[in-house]
Amino acid sequence: MAIDLQLAPKTKRPAGERCCEPVVYPDVEAEQAKRVARVAKALGDPVRLQLVDVLRRHAGKVCVCELVPLFNLSQPTVSHHLKVLREAGIVGSERVGLWAYYFVIPDALKELSAWLS
Repeated sequence: MAIDLQLAPKTKRPAGERCCEPVVYPDVEAEQAKRVARVAKALGDPVRLQLVDVLRRHAGKVCVCELVPLFNLSQPTVSHHLKVLREAGIVGSERVGLWAYYFVIPDALKELSAWLS
């Protein structure tokens, strides 16, 4: 049995005009997306993820001199990773004399965690 299809000639739509309506729209507002992405990006490095894990499990302030031996990295490199985590708002620090002590900010990962679940 043959089916007779009427084909319309191809036409170009004007620039910027949608071909169809989106099926789903994002629930995340632009500002929230920026905040969550900043935290996710900071955690995207294995060393930074391990640093957060150590600080989270310690549940207190940890001196950078205690963190350096845990990794096969120089002190300036560990400090750089901690700086990235600080700038993302995941960890905080406190200086005592020559040393810096780091800790996880308690609510820092809540927004990322809520979005993921």
